[in-house]
Amino acid sequence: MLKIVFLDASTVGVDVSLAPIARLGAFTAYPATQPAEVAERIADANVVITNKVRIFQPEIDAVPGLKLICVAATGTDNVDSGYASSKGIAVKNVAGYSTHSVAQVTFAHLLHLSTHLSYYNHYVHCGAYCESPTATHLGPAFAELNKKRLGVIGMGNIGQQVAKIASAFGMEVVYYSTSGTNHCKEYSSLGLEELLETSDIVSIHAPLNNHTRNMIGMEQLRLMKSTALLINMGRGGIVNEVDLVKALNEKVIAGAGVDVFSMEPLKQDHPFYGVRDQQRLLLTPHIAWTSAEARKLLVTQITENITSMEALL
Repeated sequence: MLKIVFLDASTVGVDVSLAPIARLGAFTAYPATQPAEVAERIADANVVITNKVRIFQPEIDAVPGLKLICVAATGTDNVDSGYASSKGIAVKNVAGYSTHSVAQVTFAHLLHLSTHLSYYNHYVHCGAYCESPTATHLGPAFAELNKKRLGVIGMGNIGQQVAKIASAFGMEVVYYSTSGTNHCKEYSSLGLEELLETSDIVSIHAPLNNHTRNMIGMEQLRLMKSTALLINMGRGGIVNEVDLVKALNEKVIAGAGVDVFSMEPLKQDHPFYGVRDQQRLLLTPHIAWTSAEARKLLVTQITENITSMEALL
């Protein structure tokens, strides 16, 4: 019987059934797994499912019967795919399941920051509006998205969905291809420097790899407009987090929205907690992919990835 182990099943949520996977064999789901526990938990597995738990050479070598690693995500930077392939082990991710979810959260960040919603929400909740002599409180001014330029870094499925929504707002969309392949003809492709210099909002939707790691540091942030916003929905390591904090504190850029971090979860001494004006930095705990619909589709596609390996069944 096929032995399947899910190392961090809590990432899918208790409201999403794992029954489709469980029906494929002897299934064990751990809510979470620490690095020291990985080798023992997968020792007799044929299929390992991981969202963020790292599976590298030591873990792979500890599992003689391993045939398939299913990544419960699009990015595969937590798996040594090259080494797995050299051992005859397939690695399958899930692409496209969270496109609409991530695009929605991208615009939630964008609209929250650009419209100063934290300020206005606080103004009403603290009672200040009750004392207002007028029906409208003109606090920090906001500009319309219409005719503003959105620069998308990484024009894959998610980047294209974000571009589509931006177009509905009347925004001009340009993009930078991190792979060097300008496959999207609907929008203008620019070099990274020009995109940063000319965009009112920069939205990152790229994978983390040797080309994108630390791609945005202080040198790149200083190219941006002082009124610009930076949104990172790709991977934390793409943006130098220390430099981003410095840029926000020095008002090099107007604000940033971040859903992904170089180390997750954050440590209490993380540089982001050193941003002096918290309204300039919107942080969410890697939730952009987690709509109920996206997580259900994720389970479906993991199941399909396992059943597509006919030799396992």
